Amino acid sequence: MAALQILVLPVQVRVLVGQQRLNENEMEGTDVPSFIEKMISEKQIKQWAEEQLKGTDLFVVHTKVSNDNAIHVVIDSDTSVTIEHCMALSRYIEQHLDRDKEDFELKVLSAGLEFPFSMLRQYQKYVGKRIQVKLEDGREKKGILQEAETGHIVLQEETEKKYKKTIKRITGGSIRIPMDDIKQARAVIEF
Repeated sequence: MAALQILVLPVQVRVLVGQQRLNENEMEGTDVPSFIEKMISEKQIKQWAEEQLKGTDLFVVHTKVSNDNAIHVVIDSDTSVTIEHCMALSRYIEQHLDRDKEDFELKVLSAGLEFPFSMLRQYQKYVGKRIQVKLEDGREKKGILQEAETGHIVLQEETEKKYKKTIKRITGGSIRIPMDDIKQARAVIEF
């Protein structure tokens, strides 16, 4: 059998050649094998998170696993996300992972007001509330979200006029914005 040479990568990998698993002593060399499998997959993390959140008003917005096994799970809710929700999900995911096999860092976060919307369900949560939309062409729109459907949103546009020391909102007409034209949308924080 020909010698296999492997470049040692800064991530933990499982190397398989045919059906044979190689040990660390066999993994020294300079060439990277054609088949490298990541130990922790985003798909699996998302599946576990969805299992835990099933039957609640919580949902997974985003999962990411970096090359150094830093796991980030962002969740949202139709009502609110508490620290207890994040802790419970973190514990649930962690019980499925084995620190003896792979080192990882796990963060479970609430989508919060500073995160842009990434799913239709988040838009629907803000129907009747003020949002800010950045369009692909660079324009920005603010207003009350009136409708959120699969292919579009309807926004009752508002503009702001400054009068001496105060700012007055002027309500305009409703505009239909295709989802494909939206670069980013988020809730407007008001005090």
